[in-house]
Amino acid sequence: MTSNRYQSLIDSLHQGVHPRVMGREQPVMIRRPLVSVVDDDESVRESLPDLVREFGYAAQAFSSAEAFLASNYIDQTSCLILDVSMPPGMSGPDLQGELARRGKEIPIVFITAHRDEGLRRRLLEQGAVQCLFKPITETALLEALRAARPLN
Repeated sequence: MTSNRYQSLIDSLHQGVHPRVMGREQPVMIRRPLVSVVDDDESVRESLPDLVREFGYAAQAFSSAEAFLASNYIDQTSCLILDVSMPPGMSGPDLQGELARRGKEIPIVFITAHRDEGLRRRLLEQGAVQCLFKPITETALLEALRAARPLN
């Protein structure tokens, strides 16, 4: 059992602040692997990052491959959850190719609404960690994230 003496310190750390240092509260940088979610479906962009955070990862969502490429998050991303098809722009495999061209080796978990085993096999052969069919189960996503980027 935690003594009351330390409880406020523990609570402040969970909230991302450190107790007063030299009269000011200092932020605590908690480094969790960043999982970037790239999907054109707004409902996926709203729900999937929340689930990823519940698993213990940091998460950031993007509406397109182009938005991800234009962001400052490429070098911080430890794993990419990437929709296969995102019309009218770049597809997920196009983004995978562009990242390879730039020398960025980010583990990729593809997601798709199209149950195509041939496509799944090709994506895995091209280096994807996993290709999950929507709707995605929590268990399948967690296993894919652990395979791509373990927390410890």
